[in-house]
Amino acid sequence: MNRIIIASKNKGKIEEFQKLFHPFGLTIQSLLDFPDAIDVEETGTTFYENAQLKSEAIAKIYNTVAIADDSGLEIDALDGRPGVYSARYAGEDKADEANIAKVLEELKEIPFEQRTAHFTCVLSISAPNIPTRFVKGECHGLIAQQPTGTLGFGYDPIFYIPEFKKTFAELESEQKNKLSHRAMAMKELQVIWPTIKEEFLK
Repeated sequence: MNRIIIASKNKGKIEEFQKLFHPFGLTIQSLLDFPDAIDVEETGTTFYENAQLKSEAIAKIYNTVAIADDSGLEIDALDGRPGVYSARYAGEDKADEANIAKVLEELKEIPFEQRTAHFTCVLSISAPNIPTRFVKGECHGLIAQQPTGTLGFGYDPIFYIPEFKKTFAELESEQKNKLSHRAMAMKELQVIWPTIKEEFLK
């Protein structure tokens, strides 16, 4: 097994992984390379469970190393919601504007300084007959009182970074990619990869 399949059809995610693994000389594929690839249902109740469901299913089908991620927004004042339900918080149609509107409505009585939150990303690394490994990344901030910016997606317009005094949707991609939850998880994966590559790619 000298290849890795990224269990995603998101071009941005795929490019990040390709850059990460370029120094290792591995063949990197994604679900975009497999038109008949299944859509793994995310039935887990945690980021770990959902990422594991995806990576293990793809690893088994294609008999190689597979990496999947699951991520979302966790708001302290809402007891961690929307969490694993971030993409469909306001309904199954996964509408960003509706999700944002629901969050802001639930936080309308909460002062700005108490609207602490963090994005979480869990990466799951699986291969046939090998225990799945995990890495996790977080990015901390506050929930703004209204959406600002047009550069992001999802909850980016209301995720405020005090260090930059901007929301994720106001940050250029180069800035965002250095501090995002996915970037932090990717850094952790880069650290542990040399210690597990022999096990996963033998």
